[in-house]
Amino acid sequence: MIVDLGLVAAGLVLLLLAGDLLVRGAVNLALRLGIPALMVGMTVVAFGTSAPELLVSVQAVLRDADGLALGNVVGSNIANILLVIGLPALIAPMVMGRESQRDYVIMLLATVLFGALALTGAIGLWQAQVLLVAFALFMTESILRARRARAAPETLEGADPGLATPKLALFLGLGIVGLPLGAHLLVTGAVDIAETLGVSDVVIGLTIVAVGTSLPELATTFMAAWRREGGVALGNILGSNIFNLLFILGVAGLFGRIDIPPQVMVLDYWVMAAAALVIGPILWTGRAVGAGFGVVLLLGYAGYLWALVVTGG
Repeated sequence: MIVDLGLVAAGLVLLLLAGDLLVRGAVNLALRLGIPALMVGMTVVAFGTSAPELLVSVQAVLRDADGLALGNVVGSNIANILLVIGLPALIAPMVMGRESQRDYVIMLLATVLFGALALTGAIGLWQAQVLLVAFALFMTESILRARRARAAPETLEGADPGLATPKLALFLGLGIVGLPLGAHLLVTGAVDIAETLGVSDVVIGLTIVAVGTSLPELATTFMAAWRREGGVALGNILGSNIFNLLFILGVAGLFGRIDIPPQVMVLDYWVMAAAALVIGPILWTGRAVGAGFGVVLLLGYAGYLWALVVTGG
């Protein structure tokens, strides 16, 4: 058990470090090749920051632990709202800008689409293709919208014009090697823990793996709250949830059938939907997420974890 926990911890650390290196290397390579910074931000950075969750889900499907892949996505979406918004709100109030209303609606639509497909009993090949088509439409519209807005290139995270070529190559190499290795360690440890505790891999995915892969969003949101940039925090969370449901689950479904356990549609899906709905009024009214609402979100997350323990997932 201790060894398995060590594998999970090592896998998470490796995923976070390798994901960061891959994003930094890919951003600078793309800019060096003359690709506009705006396009890099909407594609390379977005895909790179989702790489840890993607690799974990694909590895899980390949190891016939498809419940882990499903739990990773659903659990991350729940944690992203209840935990990732709730904790930073205790530090400083976050005013969420209304410019994210469009992405919020898309997140709700993605949640409904996933729920409809889940009613078929599994995310197989055709369901995965539906998710990926929806994701392609979302990305196309996002890129067109961003081009019209003419986002400033200098805000692109990870860009460093002075980065030496050998260092750039090292970043890419370490990221490419580290991501699959980290995913392998994490999935191996998580599956063994599930077997040792006698719980389903879905539960492990909904808890340990989901929180672990949500750490980058948590760190980003903490900094946004500290700097009074609530809009940045919300945009980060909405984008992550859309990527999880449409892209990560869609790609994972191409590698194997992901069966939907009945308990997911009884509890977890509805908690995910409720978590998405609860921030709607705040987004539309422009009110701040203060410590009081943060406590409510965290209590909601604690209650959800308690329900998982009581029901056994």
